[in-house]
Amino acid sequence: MPGWLIGFIIVFAIIIAIIIGNIKVVPQANAYVIERFGVYYRTWNTGLHVKVPFVDRIARKVSLKEQVVDFEPQSVITRDNVSMQIDTVVYFQITDSKLYTYGVERPIMAIETLCATTLRNIIGELELDNTLTSRDKINDRIREILDEATDAWGIKVKRVELKNILPPREIQVAMEKQMKAERERRAKILDAEGAKTSQILVAEGEKEAAILRAEAIKETKIREAQGEAEAIFVVQQAYADSLKMLNAAAPTDRVIALKSLEAFQKVADGRATKIIIPSDIQNMAGLATTLKEMVTDGNIDKNPKQPVNTQPVQTARRPHIDNTGSIGTQTPPPSVTRPVDAQNDLRYRAQQMLNQNAPRN
Repeated sequence: MPGWLIGFIIVFAIIIAIIIGNIKVVPQANAYVIERFGVYYRTWNTGLHVKVPFVDRIARKVSLKEQVVDFEPQSVITRDNVSMQIDTVVYFQITDSKLYTYGVERPIMAIETLCATTLRNIIGELELDNTLTSRDKINDRIREILDEATDAWGIKVKRVELKNILPPREIQVAMEKQMKAERERRAKILDAEGAKTSQILVAEGEKEAAILRAEAIKETKIREAQGEAEAIFVVQQAYADSLKMLNAAAPTDRVIALKSLEAFQKVADGRATKIIIPSDIQNMAGLATTLKEMVTDGNIDKNPKQPVNTQPVQTARRPHIDNTGSIGTQTPPPSVTRPVDAQNDLRYRAQQMLNQNAPRN
């Protein structure tokens, strides 16, 4: 094989290799910044591209994905002179490959430095307690400042988070004591409120129980009074009915006398300390004795004649019971004065009663 042919084959192979080497495929979510003769020429997006050999150059391959950078803890001082360590996490995305390539020399380092200085400025305006309880506000302020500053670098800051806030050990111990004291205070308050509520409930229960007891006593007395009133009404009604029946039966004098004796027997049962004897009770007793004797002897004169007493009737004095319960010998009242000849008097009265009750022709 001649030498020139071998040389041609070698040159052709080199040309093919150079052409193949300048064919580039840009992956998804990536961009290539192309320079021609050292000057920005264009940006290749996703797809197949051919670079002019020895003229075009890929200045930077840029990833368009959202990226996360965890910065080292930064030393900051609060407004109340408490030193602490805070590390931050920044989420950002490259939106302009050209600005990202030519805007700043080392974008990540620039973002870290800007984040540290911004964090110191914000924390310096806050006290320790506000720093610990205002993470969202701090994150939003840092994000706004970083996003505004990185627009010229083709970077969009999506989010900034404070990862850790590490106060000194002495502050941590003091915070723990404060937290413990606060929890003890809350526990005591809860215990006091529980005791207060319990006492209130007990007092309300006693009040309601007392009201219910009073209402029960009131209802009991009302029912008892109603029962007594109804009982009295029934008794009086029965007594009135008995009187009506007695009047309807038209009792005779003998029945009335017998009922009087029964009533007197009940009165003199030994329980009473004083007995008031009516004036007619002796007459009725004598009448009963005379009737018994007359029926026994059979000596009843249907036409008796009243005896004429020519001598004045002498009366016997009986012991008199005064209101004080003492027995005296004074003259008894007219209701207990009786003739000395009691037997003749009783016979006379019995004969009169028989004559009155005898049938008339």
